[in-house]
Amino acid sequence: MDSDIDNLMGHIGEFGKYQMRQFLLHILAGGTAGVHMLSLVTVAATPDHRCLVDGVESAFNATYNDPDMRQYIPVVDGEFDSCHLYDSNNDTITCNQWVYDNQYYRSSRVIDWNMICDHRWMAAVSQSVFMFGVFTGAVVLGSLADRFGRKTIFCLSGLLQLILGVSVAFFSEYYSFLFMRYLLGIFGSAGAYITGFVLTMELVGPSKRTICGISFQASFALGVMLVALWGALIGDRVMLQVVYGLHSLLIIPHYWIMDESPRWLWSQGRIHEAVSIVEKAAKMNGQDAPDRAFYVSRGMSGMRTKEEMELNAPKAGIIDLVRTPNLRAKTLNCALNWFANSIVYYGLSLNTGKLLGNPYLMLFIVGLVEWPSYIATVLLMDRTGRRSLISSTMLLGGFACLLAVFIPNGTVVTVIVMVGKFFIAASFAIIYNYTAEMFPTVVRNTALGVGSMCARLSGALTPMIGLLDSLDKTLPTVIFASLALLAGALALFLPETAGKPMPQTLEEGEEFGKGDTAFSSCFGGARRRTASLAVPEQSTPRNDIALNIRD
Repeated sequence: MDSDIDNLMGHIGEFGKYQMRQFLLHILAGGTAGVHMLSLVTVAATPDHRCLVDGVESAFNATYNDPDMRQYIPVVDGEFDSCHLYDSNNDTITCNQWVYDNQYYRSSRVIDWNMICDHRWMAAVSQSVFMFGVFTGAVVLGSLADRFGRKTIFCLSGLLQLILGVSVAFFSEYYSFLFMRYLLGIFGSAGAYITGFVLTMELVGPSKRTICGISFQASFALGVMLVALWGALIGDRVMLQVVYGLHSLLIIPHYWIMDESPRWLWSQGRIHEAVSIVEKAAKMNGQDAPDRAFYVSRGMSGMRTKEEMELNAPKAGIIDLVRTPNLRAKTLNCALNWFANSIVYYGLSLNTGKLLGNPYLMLFIVGLVEWPSYIATVLLMDRTGRRSLISSTMLLGGFACLLAVFIPNGTVVTVIVMVGKFFIAASFAIIYNYTAEMFPTVVRNTALGVGSMCARLSGALTPMIGLLDSLDKTLPTVIFASLALLAGALALFLPETAGKPMPQTLEEGEEFGKGDTAFSSCFGGARRRTASLAVPEQSTPRNDIALNIRD
């Protein structure tokens, strides 16, 4: 029974030396996920480029900024047209050979395959395929981890992301490369990251789960910074990808030094193993050891009644999220919030190369700015409440992105974009806790899964939306900003959850937060319909609750 495993875990305390050691092992997966997720920003970077003027210059001695080429190539806003040149009749035509600016990038997938102009879609598809791999990994590996164990899937994913992350560097055929990127998305930014997160959530006490969960996102940001650092130091794209892949070596020793989740072992009837791990943890933390005979007896007795309990448990599914009016409104509102957070987050992260200045420095700052954002979130979330904080951060992030559209590219724009990233990173960190607290126990995992799928869908669409800059350079940013503003405004209609007991049944979920909006709170106060709800017992987290993770 859940109360028995909770009592057993109580012998190791909320967060001691044992949890710290295991947490530091788990969180390494967050860093490697960030590296694999953003690796194409440098490995497939798109340098400034112009047409090669055949007969006037050769590919071997051409330089991008040659002023003599202005008579052969159109100039737009002081820069060479990237895809056109003049023919003998002074008409504009497309070209099929290019000269690249090698100030920052001397080697890139884009340069090798000329993924520019009419072939820009190739680079966008490369990133989208990776995101669809993350989508697949979250669904498939999440279920496998529930069946075969967190540690098993964690270690398997670590091994495969090492193999795939290194070997993808040597694929020279585009469609084979796409397939490898898809597999790397499954194991590189889903498998180990998600299971590592769940291992931590199942090990630490309730009061430490928020800060530990946000720390995983901070480790992801560290991975983004490592992408920028190695990109600035290594000029060859093959060697650069190999170095990115080798980061997964950090996870290989986990097979021997990391423990399985005692909660998962208990749920599988492996009571002796669960008690043994807790005994070791209690000793390391200086706590009293559990009574082995008592817990083994209780565990075995609980397993005998487990099947009966499951048969009597209320059945609920995804359709229940939209069956009744209040739950339907909350579901659609939260789904949009997940979608908008993800699309703006990745829209800003994947397009740092378009900012004025050193692209490696820009990418490094984009990762660095998330750290103070997460610190502020931890300090404010329980004080201000979820609704006001997520709404304000999304609105401010959206306004920052929109403001950047109307300012000429320069230092000011860079600062504004970084401010936008600060706020969007904060709102992305909040949405998981907010969703989990808003929906009843019987559909809580389902609600989180729906939100996560929306986030992954928008992440896959982000590179495609970036292609719209061929119509108008500001269009992608306007789309990102508009979604953030819309989601931020609609979040004001969600109920506040801070300090309130979570609903358990569908009936309680439908009543939870009725009439409670930011406007009702300001004008007369919301009706407190949830005051009588009982706080549910802490239950064993399933692996699919971590589908929110930005992997």
